Amino acid sequence: MSQNKIKIHFLGGLGEVGKNVTVINYQDNLLVIDCGLTFPRDEPGVDLVLPDLTFLVEHQRDIKGLVLTHGHEDHIGAVPYLLRNVSVPVFATRLTMGLVEEKLLEENIPLPPGSRVVRPRERLTIGPFTVEMFRVNHSIPDAVGVAVQTPVGLVVHTGDFKFDQTPVDGRVADLQFMATLGARGVHILLSDSTNAPRPGYTPSEKQVGRQLEDIFARSTSRIIVATFASNIHRVQQVVDAAVANGRLVAFTGRSLVNSVEVAQRLGYLDVPDGAVVDIEDISRLPADRQVVVTTGSQGEPLSALARIASGEHRHIQVIPGETVIISATPIPGNERMVYRTMDLLYQRQARVLLGAEDGVHVSGHGSAEDLKLMLNLMQPRFFVPIHGEQRHLMHHAWLAEEVGVPRANILLADNGTTLEFSRDEATVGQRVPAGRVLIDGLGIGDVGKTVLRDREQLATDGIIVVVVGLSRQSGEIVAGPEILSRGFVYVRESDELIGEARVQVMAALSRLHGSRNGEWASVKGKIRDVLGRFVQEKTGRRPMILPVIMEI
Repeated sequence: MSQNKIKIHFLGGLGEVGKNVTVINYQDNLLVIDCGLTFPRDEPGVDLVLPDLTFLVEHQRDIKGLVLTHGHEDHIGAVPYLLRNVSVPVFATRLTMGLVEEKLLEENIPLPPGSRVVRPRERLTIGPFTVEMFRVNHSIPDAVGVAVQTPVGLVVHTGDFKFDQTPVDGRVADLQFMATLGARGVHILLSDSTNAPRPGYTPSEKQVGRQLEDIFARSTSRIIVATFASNIHRVQQVVDAAVANGRLVAFTGRSLVNSVEVAQRLGYLDVPDGAVVDIEDISRLPADRQVVVTTGSQGEPLSALARIASGEHRHIQVIPGETVIISATPIPGNERMVYRTMDLLYQRQARVLLGAEDGVHVSGHGSAEDLKLMLNLMQPRFFVPIHGEQRHLMHHAWLAEEVGVPRANILLADNGTTLEFSRDEATVGQRVPAGRVLIDGLGIGDVGKTVLRDREQLATDGIIVVVVGLSRQSGEIVAGPEILSRGFVYVRESDELIGEARVQVMAALSRLHGSRNGEWASVKGKIRDVLGRFVQEKTGRRPMILPVIMEI
């Protein structure tokens, strides 16, 4: 690689929401920024989605450090999966590091040597890079952007951000330092695009606090609040509103309980003594003194809120007339799950409030005017919009052009793209691996396209199992065929169809008379073909057909 060029590899976070991973590469010295995951959309049975980290595993000796911008799952959720295979020092602010350490402890993974907590504005030397973090506002404390001085020029990665003049913790974004970076000369700006299509400025978190206090004061029944496990600012607002109105708080959802414990221990969450009770005990209190904070704001099927909505939670049953606050905006692709959860709650006669439309949530991401302000502070020579679906990235590119960044210096990329920058120009380099690794239970990456296709077929058209006993010597039918069905038709109510299907199978087997042991694969294939055509002709469906041959 030429000495006057740097490469930036995008392993995740482009054309999607989540699994953010960016790699800065100078002469094969790699600096990784964030390592997050995302949640499944259309993958049935999948729990989580990781970025493909093959590039980092293959170049692990070249990685000088992993820098984390904040503690949300889409930025730190894949860290344990990376550190299982790669030992690389981690650099993060205090709360972010605490949340990462909690994750690593659960997986029995040690924090790599050289890892350390970093203060905003502190200057680090990591390989050939000089790294400085600067405070930004987001929906979690200790969120930062990252400035990376390289031999080619200054690269700034904003992380997730907005500009909040009245943040919950009183720590405003470090505008002075950002302006200083702009004055030094930002060569490349990588900036959060999540809310680029939204006009104006993103409202302050304080606005939500006032709305919650009003709801708590007016409510005469229990209040359930669903939020992201790592949204410590929202948890603080709920605790404050509960205490002000004589209510006690209980937490449910393992990830939320862990985040609250870490935030309290590190001093980022102020909970008065006696304000919290165990979830098993909350229902013993009068309804007007109960507050339950739970995970499940995205309608995740296994979350605590989903179990409450379906009546399957061990300790919480919905009380008619109580208030359920979903303090989040549905992530693109999750809308159906969120609204299904809401419908289940309405069926149980709860009053449900959702997101910005009911004033119970504001985004942690800057809207169009916030993004313009960041661009004007940084005044970059080259600009790459990151963190968002294609429409978000495109809108952000238009905003950059509006504030004066030349169109030729605005680069749109997707996952797997490598951009190469010299002092004077930017070009597209060789692509790197960047896909989706699916987690199902304890399995990592063992659910591929074939398995997903089978699951979709099972979910839509069901399965037919054909069991037949054949002679090992002659290949003749000596038992069956028996036909079983799940998710296709109810056998006892479809005698005629099942009888005709059995005739089709017997006719197919008679034409294969003389098959012997070792040729059963072709027999199974013939059964699938014949029965598949018959079923589609009769029903218009394409169930999975599973022949089972027993040698007798």
